[in-house]
Amino acid sequence: MLSPLLHSLHRHVGTLLATLAVGLLPLSTALADTYEVKLPPELATSPRMCDYAPCKDVIPGATAFSERKGQPWYVEAYKDEAGQKKLLGYVMLSTDITDIPAYSGKPVVTLIGMDTAGKFTGVKILKHSEPILLLGIPESALVKFNDQYLGKFVGDNIEIGKSRPEENLIGLDAITGATVTVIAQNQVMMTSGSEVAKQVGILKPVNRPQARFPASAATPSWADLVADGSVQRLTVKPEEVGLKSDGRPYMDLWFGYLNQPTIGHAILGKDGYDGLMGRLKEGEHAIFIIANNSMDSFKGSGFVRGGLYDRVQVRQDKDSFTFRDLDYVNLWSIAASGAPAFNESAIFIIRGKSFSAAYPWKLVFLGNKIDKETAAKTFANFDKEYWLADKYLEGGRPVVVKPDPTWLKVWKDKALDIAAFTALLLVIAAAYASRDRLVRRSDRKNKWPVNAFKYAGWVVSIGFVGFYAMAQPSITQVLTWFHSLLFQWKWELFLSDPLIFIFWVFIIITVFVWGRGLFCGWLCPFGSLSELLYKVGSVIGLKRLQFHLPQPLHDVLKNLKYAIFFGLLAVSFFSMGLAEQLAEIEPFKTTFLVGLLNRSWPYTLFAGGLLGLSIFMERPFCKYLCPLGAALAMPTTFRWFGLRRKDECTSCKACAKGCGSLAIDTKGNIDQRECMLCLDCMVLYYDDHACPPLAQERKRRTKAGQALTPIDGKGYFIPIHPLPMDKNSKGVEA
Repeated sequence: MLSPLLHSLHRHVGTLLATLAVGLLPLSTALADTYEVKLPPELATSPRMCDYAPCKDVIPGATAFSERKGQPWYVEAYKDEAGQKKLLGYVMLSTDITDIPAYSGKPVVTLIGMDTAGKFTGVKILKHSEPILLLGIPESALVKFNDQYLGKFVGDNIEIGKSRPEENLIGLDAITGATVTVIAQNQVMMTSGSEVAKQVGILKPVNRPQARFPASAATPSWADLVADGSVQRLTVKPEEVGLKSDGRPYMDLWFGYLNQPTIGHAILGKDGYDGLMGRLKEGEHAIFIIANNSMDSFKGSGFVRGGLYDRVQVRQDKDSFTFRDLDYVNLWSIAASGAPAFNESAIFIIRGKSFSAAYPWKLVFLGNKIDKETAAKTFANFDKEYWLADKYLEGGRPVVVKPDPTWLKVWKDKALDIAAFTALLLVIAAAYASRDRLVRRSDRKNKWPVNAFKYAGWVVSIGFVGFYAMAQPSITQVLTWFHSLLFQWKWELFLSDPLIFIFWVFIIITVFVWGRGLFCGWLCPFGSLSELLYKVGSVIGLKRLQFHLPQPLHDVLKNLKYAIFFGLLAVSFFSMGLAEQLAEIEPFKTTFLVGLLNRSWPYTLFAGGLLGLSIFMERPFCKYLCPLGAALAMPTTFRWFGLRRKDECTSCKACAKGCGSLAIDTKGNIDQRECMLCLDCMVLYYDDHACPPLAQERKRRTKAGQALTPIDGKGYFIPIHPLPMDKNSKGVEA
């Protein structure tokens, strides 16, 4: 009864796999409500922001809203009380203030409400591009995460993780599997809230001790100023704002601080410096900016009298300083020898009393970034740090303890997991590097010296890496990294998930050393689960029902995963969002991140079907559908080391009969792109009873009465009294 059924499944499994893949690709059920939603363009530009955004949702009780105010922008919210308008609080659009990217590389557009006491009153996601919230974790999880801010003060020290009262730190519960997303969202909330709170007086500026300068020294040249950091350069490439390059930078700025006598004399000359210092009041500071051959103006094309220069600002720690028309002074020339030519220049006056030149500060260029997919403009900022050298400050630089960047905090919090995971990778790599020793201690009847490491790797990968750490690599990461390399690479984005980062460093190195098989065959959580199910099926009595596809059908179907990979890559250039939807061909998210029982039935059916099929067929997804495997298979072509082969392997083919990956062709050659490095063939390679050429040689030596020493590195016995060897008895490597 089972035999005809098995025969039918065997015959049609290729069609089954292809149908499952094609059927799942366009699936779009359970999409997040705000994923890549089209927002009205007026939301980013109209003075009446709340005509285009649900501001009432984030300020309960508000009945009226002002036009946009300040720099960066915010909106005042009012309610009617006895015929009078009473100020309730403030509404801010996150992308008016910061462009911190989430995991997708794009910001989460967030509407934030804050009352007059500086407490958050509401948070609403208007748009996001997070693949993890697309078809896996429900968008409601992000809503629940944002609800944790309600009632909290904008000046509190709020971070992701456990609360630490002794450090006055308030911890927020993260979203499992979306660590990078919530870290970015926390930065968006705190940055947006504090920027507005400082403008309206809720947060008071920090009083910093003012710098004292030594007397003016010898006048340095432009090259000297650049060398000691007194003049800094901020360059923005066209690609970073979504434009095509015409050979020029989008923005190329040189800037520096002018109050310091030596620097001021070098830039302005003595008369120019004295004139400028004469017009500055106590506590005011001057900086200069010049630009040449840039595609745009740093002053902005929409500047009006009485308005703001909205393209540039200065930030010092959490304080921001903007410039109005009265803060601008013409800069006609640079006195320093060797200064570059320029076609745009300015001197800006910093009037904030909290600014101090003794401490580091940043020049920030604010611009619009064009989204390649929607042609819409989004906010973007680029900055460069400036800090006077010790010799320009009386007493030298003060000691400044900079807080750890967010990604470093994550690494410290996960130190134990990182250590355990790194140890796992090193042990498996060391075991595979010692494969010759392991396989020589094994034979066709006892493979445990090899399998002990391999099986242990599977179990730990499934339990620790997959279900606990949720560090399953994915094709979406390949697509995101590929686009980051082309457009704007940000280390911080990828360092925010340490286990995935470490895993990818390991994968990239080992792919070029040994090929994809060490990851795919030993450490991939889903691949390990699939293989383990096949082994369990064999042990519990289902071995007679297990099968492999015929080699000709396998040779056709194995190319399907390459078609899927290139299809996803091509789609990603037109729409990253659609590519992330189509990447649901990977069952990883359903299996480890969300859970088979927590997703809608099509995803559960697809992932469960693949795992069920894995009991009877070895690694069906890995062989035929996995786009990640395809992405890693291509660089495997350039690996440094392959598995050993003999001349006789081209005619013997004994190893091919036991190759579960079907990676050995009819000529006995190993296709390293398809090989999972299970090492079963290498056990036979050294086994003088299982390898026909070795068995023949063993019999011949025994018949000749010659003793044999252990086999050499290429799989041959070395007689104590050597006899002439056949010309085909030389070991060769692939």
